[in-house]
Amino acid sequence: MQRELIFSKSPRKILIIKPSSLGDIVHSLPFLDAVKRRFPEAQIHWVVARGLHTFLEDHPLIDRLWIFDKDRWKRFCNLKNTIREIAGFFWAVKSQNFDVSVDLSGLLRSGLIIMASGARYKLGFKESDEGSPLFYTHKIVGGVEIHAIDRYLKIAAFMGCDSDSIRYPFAPFPENPAICRNLPSEYIVMAPSAGKDANRWPSDRFGQLAAKLPLPVVVISSSADVPIAQHVLSYSEGNAISIAGQTTLKELIAVIRKARFFISNDTGPMHIAAACEVPVFAIFGPANPIRTGPYGAIHTVIQEDLDCAPCYRRKACDDWKCMNNLTVDKVFNTIRDKIGEIFTFSSENRST
Repeated sequence: MQRELIFSKSPRKILIIKPSSLGDIVHSLPFLDAVKRRFPEAQIHWVVARGLHTFLEDHPLIDRLWIFDKDRWKRFCNLKNTIREIAGFFWAVKSQNFDVSVDLSGLLRSGLIIMASGARYKLGFKESDEGSPLFYTHKIVGGVEIHAIDRYLKIAAFMGCDSDSIRYPFAPFPENPAICRNLPSEYIVMAPSAGKDANRWPSDRFGQLAAKLPLPVVVISSSADVPIAQHVLSYSEGNAISIAGQTTLKELIAVIRKARFFISNDTGPMHIAAACEVPVFAIFGPANPIRTGPYGAIHTVIQEDLDCAPCYRRKACDDWKCMNNLTVDKVFNTIRDKIGEIFTFSSENRST
């Protein structure tokens, strides 16, 4: 077991580096909570990707967001300006005189940011990728077959924080936005999209599943995946509505919180649902639910037992058995067996 870090004096400024993705940022909230409870007087800054920064805006535990556009950093058409922009970002971070910087991402770019921070204590995982541990002063063993939340909290424990209680301090969000007032009084939320193609159960099956469920289904997705949501609706026999692309990230929290349960692929909103203690039925294929599944005992992972899974592929393989073998009936029966005592699974008894 690693010895707890003893600070020479209580840190005044702490930088958290976790730019993306949405699910990873949700996983980082218990770390934020633990650190702020341990160091209530410290200023906490957070490096976050543009687009996801709105999820953390006006957060009472975060004193400043450092927003960077990772896509702009990849531009080579005007390399001189790109280098100047990155150097300016690094210089601005360094000027803050951070006492502690924590890299929760473990990638080259986050390693470069932690180096630029100039903090005396630069913390990250020993197992991190792309050479980022070269930039750390303290390398924490996080483990591999462990959930991301528990992994992040290992750094919190190393910093002397109480990591036993899991709390998700969301930034303020509207409790009852207009879009919620237009939804049925009771509903199920379905998220048929995913960041990686290989993690997407076929959208027609989501639609067929929606047709069998006892409550109206509200389909969510980003604006980029509106066609997927529409495809789900076309198979739902009228038991689904789409609000895909119509909510902000904070409004999405309110929509999810009011759901009776949540059905999805391995995707960011799934982790919002888990954090809100809305029962989740998560469909997993090549991903590893031990690492990134919905956190908590009330949730259910639906995954084929295959020798080749998890394989962590981003694109579907030729067989794609992990998803193709998951029939609508298999998923429906799992849901029915878990909460059949709450709902009568009959289309005749659907709420409207």
